[in-house]
Amino acid sequence: MDHVVYLDTKAKELDKLLSGTKTMIIRGAAGRKMPYGRVTAGDFLYFIKNDGKGLVRAKAKVIYIYNSPMLMRDESALLVESQQDKLQLTKAQIDRWSGKRYLVLVEIADVEEINPFPIDKSNYGNMDNWLPVEMIEAVKK
Repeated sequence: MDHVVYLDTKAKELDKLLSGTKTMIIRGAAGRKMPYGRVTAGDFLYFIKNDGKGLVRAKAKVIYIYNSPMLMRDESALLVESQQDKLQLTKAQIDRWSGKRYLVLVEIADVEEINPFPIDKSNYGNMDNWLPVEMIEAVKK
């Protein structure tokens, strides 16, 4: 399965992934929302900076996934802190993800820059920062 993942431009997430200093993506919410339970090892992630241009710029392979059980605020913060060496989050990002009741940690490998291309988001009315697209070719413009 392929997924389109939006990255934080201000935090330079794509740069960190391409340089290899960041090897894990985090998502979280009060409930089990995307990508909770929808990502498995062997899936591919296609990355878009949230800079308004909407171009896929890189891809990576999922090697490990952790879907947390329901967490208390302090447990959530400890989990984020324990993975900071792989996550490389800014203070603002730590504040954003710490305290979420459900966290998804996605460890990746083989990050590579690709020729940028736009995607067709017309089938995704409720835009989110994680789109399960099945096959990237189906949404490639």
